[in-house]
Amino acid sequence: MVKSLRVPHTLVLLFAMMVLALIATWLLPQGTFETVADDKGHQLVVPGSYALAQERVSLSPLTLFTVVPKAMAAAQDIIFFVLIVGGAISVLRATGTIDALLGWILRRIGHSPGWLIGIGMAVFAAGSSAIGVAEEYIPFTAMLVALCVAMRMDVMTAMGILIGGYGIGYGVAALNPFTVQIAQGVAGLAPTSGWQFRLALFVPFVAIGVHHVWSYAAKVRADPSASLMVGVEIAHPPPTEYPTLGGRRLAVLALVLVTLAAMVWGISARGWYLVELGALFLALALVAGVVGGLGADGTAKRFGEGAAELAVTAILIGFARSIALILEDGQVLHTIVNGLAGPLGLLGAELAAVGMLLVQTLLNLFIPSGSGQAFVTMPIMAPLADLLGIGRQVAVLAYQFGDGFSNMIVPTNIVLMSILGIAGVPYDRWFRFAWPLLLKLTLAGALALVVAVLIGYQ
Repeated sequence: MVKSLRVPHTLVLLFAMMVLALIATWLLPQGTFETVADDKGHQLVVPGSYALAQERVSLSPLTLFTVVPKAMAAAQDIIFFVLIVGGAISVLRATGTIDALLGWILRRIGHSPGWLIGIGMAVFAAGSSAIGVAEEYIPFTAMLVALCVAMRMDVMTAMGILIGGYGIGYGVAALNPFTVQIAQGVAGLAPTSGWQFRLALFVPFVAIGVHHVWSYAAKVRADPSASLMVGVEIAHPPPTEYPTLGGRRLAVLALVLVTLAAMVWGISARGWYLVELGALFLALALVAGVVGGLGADGTAKRFGEGAAELAVTAILIGFARSIALILEDGQVLHTIVNGLAGPLGLLGAELAAVGMLLVQTLLNLFIPSGSGQAFVTMPIMAPLADLLGIGRQVAVLAYQFGDGFSNMIVPTNIVLMSILGIAGVPYDRWFRFAWPLLLKLTLAGALALVVAVLIGYQ
């Protein structure tokens, strides 16, 4: 009898990718593009300037071990943010506020899971499309998991709502300052220009995501054994009884709402990022613990327990970041970019636009930072679009699709790994759910790019 295939732990998968990255530095030609600084100090590659390195860099096998501490130091902002959020969620749960709020929501929409999926994905996608929300969604993971499970769906449905909404929002972003506006700036386009076409894509692409998630959720509701999470312990199970939402819990809920409002204001008006947001959630945990009746010791205990539960997630983030560092230190990252972009010049306009989408999708595995990918690839793709008779706006759109949609699946995306870690979802289970959605969105994106070329999208 053939034994069933056993999928390795996510850490094993990431370490295997690190090994492949190291081997690539030994086998691929090493080289770099010349770079120039723009008026904001960002380093942009110079098209056509790729040159082989005069001396090869030889990375030792020991790099596999030394790179992890370096990567964790490089990703320290999101690692500490995740740990703080874990502690804050634990404190809020201990006050009974989250469970009471779950009960309140279930009494109102518990009979309509479709509304949760549709509205949830649309809201998450809108936040990513408008202001580039990504890491800021991490605190919503635990509550969304408990809510979906309580509504006879499963943890995977919650991940589809959250990660699917975030990925689609980035892919069809109308205004996103971290991707769209940076890519347009590099391409020499006016900031936010062409937003009407991207906004028109929002509803159909969100509809694709909602259909995918709801089709899966309906199967699970009809037959729980169809869940991809069978055999996996639920990290944030719903309570068997829901406390009332009153007294101290209403005060704690008010603190949460004030914190979320401050987060939105700080991001949009003051340019806050992970350091400031981490401080915000730390303050929320401390004040909510006291207001919720946990006391100083109880708050500290719960906060420590919540942060400790996400230690493995923090390590996953470090391993994911290590892959890109190995490629950068081994001077093959630009080689990969040059090798993938070169053949596009041989294609016609429509096929070249679709080819840009596929190239950006592949490159997102090696350059998971949206802004970083824009700085590396758009100086190449924008002039290439000119040569092929494609509007530079189309090149930006191809970049958006490739970066945003694949954010949902590439294991080097530390936001994805953070959310999966908090939810207790093994990467291989998520991959089985997400790759068909990625395929649907990519095909729809290819069609949108062909239409954009035909209408002369500028």
